[in-house]
Amino acid sequence: MASNRMGRINEEIQRELAALLPTVKDPRVTGMISVTAVETTPDLKYAKVYISALDKSAEEQVLKGLKSASGWLRRELGRALGLRNTPELSFVRDDSIDKGAHILSMLRDPEVVKPANPANAHIDLEKEEE
Repeated sequence: MASNRMGRINEEIQRELAALLPTVKDPRVTGMISVTAVETTPDLKYAKVYISALDKSAEEQVLKGLKSASGWLRRELGRALGLRNTPELSFVRDDSIDKGAHILSMLRDPEVVKPANPANAHIDLEKEEE
């Protein structure tokens, strides 16, 4: 039961932060920024916010800008959610999209992906269809 509640809280924090990011006035927080996930501790004291930016070269500056604006974001989040404790926000770079793209490119490369059963590697499926 509690894990379901935590999941809902994490989703709500993610949704609210995604709506608040465009209103941040820090000049370092520019470009297309996505909140990919949020992990909150069970006592709602801390939340780890995973951020992905389209411009990878400016991602470090975006994270610094978000760290600088974390107090304002926390206050606005507290107003929007109405929780007893509003978690302290820490922003982390999320590179799962890059990792997923790399794995997908590897799966599409026939030199990397081998047959599931090496004993059947000699069977040519296209020849047998004729």
